[in-house]
Amino acid sequence: MKSIVRMTACAAAALLLGVQVWAADGIVLVQKFTYADKPPQTHQIQMDQKHMRTESAGPDGSKAVVIFDSARQVMTMVNDANKSYSEMSKADMEAAAAQMKGAMAQAQEMMKNLPPERRAQMEAAMKGRMGGAGATPAAPPARPEYKKVGTATVGKWTCDKYEAYTNGQKTHEICTVDPKVLGLSPADFQVTRDMVAFFKQFQGQLPQFQQSSSQTFTMGTVEEQGFSGIPVRSVSTTSTGTQMTFEISDVHRQAFTDATFQPPAGYTKIDLFGGLGRRGR
Repeated sequence: MKSIVRMTACAAAALLLGVQVWAADGIVLVQKFTYADKPPQTHQIQMDQKHMRTESAGPDGSKAVVIFDSARQVMTMVNDANKSYSEMSKADMEAAAAQMKGAMAQAQEMMKNLPPERRAQMEAAMKGRMGGAGATPAAPPARPEYKKVGTATVGKWTCDKYEAYTNGQKTHEICTVDPKVLGLSPADFQVTRDMVAFFKQFQGQLPQFQQSSSQTFTMGTVEEQGFSGIPVRSVSTTSTGTQMTFEISDVHRQAFTDATFQPPAGYTKIDLFGGLGRRGR
């Protein structure tokens, strides 16, 4: 289950900006995430018409690679440390989500007759083990209201600055540019929608993914997303009170080979579930 949570977290980070490509070209996008209490982390995203590869470098130098194939509906997580990889199909996602839902329902039934203090302890323990998912499904996140407050400069781009308010309280800031400035068009965002649909089963069961998904955009209209353009910087505060800054540092086109979206040759395939969620299939 921890592997599933880790994969969804990596994928959610990729979804902050996912793009598809024109013709046979690919797109390389470099993002930097800065936490107030941690060294910066760099994410590189490579995409073509049906694939997305996210490579994330952690503060300790470790690397996490996640590959999404929208045609096959398969997510692949590559572990360079032990030269292995694991795959998760849409059927695997559905089975794991159903199993998680069943386990949570069983836990709720068991806790009905517990004293209030003991029940609170068990719910807290469940939240810790399941990455924030408690006994009660999380409510959909409130839709932020964006207010344009001026302009700023991010890297080489002049951007429009917005402040976001949720339930009347300021939650984050973004700075956006016209997609044409980055060489993008609305048609370039289908792979993002494909990935959101792939993880749909887990929304509401893994709040950390649901929260990231709520901040994901697919280049909709102003009415749909609440602001105009594509964010090149976002400043927000996590649930623990830590400030996080996301910034795009580079976008360029590049041709890819098939190998870009496959595990390296010689890597060993490992069953992500260890048999979990595959019984009866």
